[in-house]
Amino acid sequence: MCITGMSEQWVTAWIKQKWDNKYIPWKNLQDLILAHPDVKKRVYIFALSIYGLVIFLKALGYVDEAVTDLFDRLDKGSG
Repeated sequence: MCITGMSEQWVTAWIKQKWDNKYIPWKNLQDLILAHPDVKKRVYIFALSIYGLVIFLKALGYVDEAVTDLFDRLDKGSG
């Protein structure tokens, strides 16, 4: 996932299945926000997290895979 700067293996390890969708738990994103060395990426991850919490209320505490894909495309400039 380009926006976090983390490897695909890291992302795959943290993706969880809930209902019919895949999610990344908020706690994992929170830890990444607090520890990531790149301030710009920390801001992006925080924005991603807030967007996910606002749009997908039923999955409170999780960020939907669709949201991460959107932010990844925006980060690459193909929004």
